This record gives sequence, structure tokens and C-alpha cells, in this order.
Amino acid sequence: MRTKPSMLRTMAEHAAVEFANADTATVLAWTSAMFTDRWVVASNMQDAVLIDLAVAVKPDVPVLFLDTGYHFAETIGTRDAIAAAYPRVKVLNATAEQTVAEQEAEFGTLYSTDPNRCCHLRKVLPLRQTLAGYYAWVTGVRRADGPGRAAAPLISWDERNELVKINPLAAWSDERFERYLTDHEVLRNPLVAAGYPSIGCAPCTSKPLPEGDLRSGRWAGTGKTECGLHG
Repeated sequence: MRTKPSMLRTMAEHAAVEFANADTATVLAWTSAMFTDRWVVASNMQDAVLIDLAVAVKPDVPVLFLDTGYHFAETIGTRDAIAAAYPRVKVLNATAEQTVAEQEAEFGTLYSTDPNRCCHLRKVLPLRQTLAGYYAWVTGVRRADGPGRAAAPLISWDERNELVKINPLAAWSDERFERYLTDHEVLRNPLVAAGYPSIGCAPCTSKPLPEGDLRSGRWAGTGKTECGLHG
């Protein structure tokens, strides 16, 4: 039987205070102990840092990938490489109700005419449907990603999806992140080395502006900064 959202909300509020300054290992250990088989790691397959950390506490942790149908070939390749590198991990490929061909036949290229709706159909709704089976989701959101994420908490209540949201890397600097990648030889999407520090769907991802933050190459020139998953 599913735990009542009010109970999960109270748990999230208490944990947010208790673990406000906790280290990543402590947060993930608490997550695994508290939610056992009812938590999932979300990954855009830009790298495997979060997955590498999560498998240390739960080797068979499920990993949620939003397979929008618009990803770079390199991103799909990274997903497959991660699945091979962590054979106990179960990659959950969440897809939209319509295929890309069906959506474009009905609406045209929404990513260019109405990117918010495109993200809603191909990311937000599939995420919500998949998360319905869990009590908590773990994301790779970091405060260093950009101004829109500068206040990201380690633990919070996700009102939209009605479950606990955990950002164990929230306090990590870019330097610490890069050091972990190198020291642990973690898999990384080859597009990062090609100049794409924030990778989403191919039609909506470009290299960042010279004066912009790491995410300035996402939906460049549209005023859009988030896909709706994190706010």
C-alpha cells in the first residue's frame, strides 16, 4: 500500500533540517535505509557520477532515463555503456505516450514552436507516470549548475509529483565534480569533451554562450531555462 503523501511530506521536511549540511554518502545511505526498494535515480546520461555513488549503497538501484526520442546518439550510447558498466542496475526508459513521428504528425516540431509543451509531453508526463511507483527520487541537480539552481536543497518535498526529492550533489562544486570523475574513472558522455557541458535533446542543445553559465546552451535564445522537471 502506498504511503500517504502527508507522511512523506512530513518525513521530507524533517530530513531537510536534519541533513541540511550532511555529506553525499550520508544522504544516500539515509535514502536507501528509509526507502529500500521505493527510490529511483534520475539520469540524463551526461555522466555516471550520481549512479556510481548510488550503487555504493544499493547496487541494483533503478535508474530513470527520459527517452524523449530526440536525444543525441552519444547520449543513447552513454546510456547503453552505463547499463553495461553497472550490470545490476535496471535502466528504466520512460517514454511519451506518442512516438516522435506521431507527435510531429499531429503538432509539428513542438521543440521549435512550443518547447514548453514538448517538454511537458516528452519529459514531465513520463516522469510523473514513472515516479508514481516510488516514494523518492534522487537527482543530480547542483547549485553550481546556474542561478536557477543556486538554492537547491539536499532534501525537499516534491509537491508536483508527491514524493521526496533528494539532490545529494547539490553542494558539489565543479572542481569536486571533475575530481570525482577523474579519480573514479566514471563514464561521461563524449559530448561534454566536445563543448557541451549541459546536454538535453539534440534540437534544443547547443554550446553555451561565452558569457553564460553551463546551462546557457539549453534552449538558447528562447528565454526557457528549465524543462519543467525541477521547477
